[in-house]
Amino acid sequence: MEITVTFRKTEPVDRLRAYAEEKLKRLEKYFDFPVQAHVVLNVEKYRHIADVTLNVDGTVLKAVEETEDMYSTLDLIVDKLEAQVKKHLKKVREKRSDSARGVRGSEGESLASMPLEEEPIIEMERVEVKPMDPVEAAYQLQISGKDFLVFRDSRNQEFNVIYRKKNGNFGLITSGT
Repeated sequence: MEITVTFRKTEPVDRLRAYAEEKLKRLEKYFDFPVQAHVVLNVEKYRHIADVTLNVDGTVLKAVEETEDMYSTLDLIVDKLEAQVKKHLKKVREKRSDSARGVRGSEGESLASMPLEEEPIIEMERVEVKPMDPVEAAYQLQISGKDFLVFRDSRNQEFNVIYRKKNGNFGLITSGT
């Protein structure tokens, strides 16, 4: 865990910095990837304010706490953050288990509109690849009524995909250089 501690309106105290780092290290057990934490310790008269921002794999968790003692403020803020981390990880686990079971959004939903946390569902289909030229493949695609056809080019033996474009024309994807 990468922790940065910033002091505002107070002198930097190494003991306080070490205490903040020690308390936040308690959250490391929940992560198996790098996490960044930014701690801002602020003193305004008798108010000791701690503001902690955690960057958890792209998700930002934030907590602010205020008491009359900075050490108790740090204790309270770590408890608050621990609850947030547990809630976040529970949501991530639920999303993963839903996608493993095959739960999907609406049929019209595109990959670009899906949240990044969800894993896409990939359906596998085995196709027989026949040697033919691209013109013959276009005719076969028209006859079949499918959206695409995988074939081996009879001239150079490369794998190709011919597909139907939205404008009614055909597109050709080749595997060669």
